[in-house]
Amino acid sequence: MRLKPLIALLLAAASTCSSAAQIYKWVDAKGVTHFDAQPPAGSAAQPVQINAPQPATPPGESGGNAPAPSAPSTSPGEEAKQRSVDAQVRQQVNQQQQQNDDYCQQARTNLAQLRNNPRVQMEVEGQMRRLTEKERQDQISTTQQGIADHCKD
Repeated sequence: MRLKPLIALLLAAASTCSSAAQIYKWVDAKGVTHFDAQPPAGSAAQPVQINAPQPATPPGESGGNAPAPSAPSTSPGEEAKQRSVDAQVRQQVNQQQQQNDDYCQQARTNLAQLRNNPRVQMEVEGQMRRLTEKERQDQISTTQQGIADHCKD
């Protein structure tokens, strides 16, 4: 009698493990690593091995102190490649952050000039001309919105 529930439990566990979707990993032209259920068109992607978590053993049953399975080892060459990609991504993130910081500093300087100088000149169609009060207020609004969207306070 106890055999039927055990078989049903084993079948349910096997069906959930086999229904897991395949995940693919690839690095784009900018060096950014992506993970997705669909591989990119026209680009090489590596399938990622996903290890299903072990079911928890209810209290009072044996096997609760079993050692955790070790992660599959990767070759030193693969680890070196991954470290190289990680370093490239960190460098790109740092560059993007620096560009954003530079943009924010320039935007704040522009906003201060727009607020404090009613006689702002701007190059329009290759010629310098003074902004009207409405144009200056529009520039203030646009600059404030850019700061709010892209800059930390």
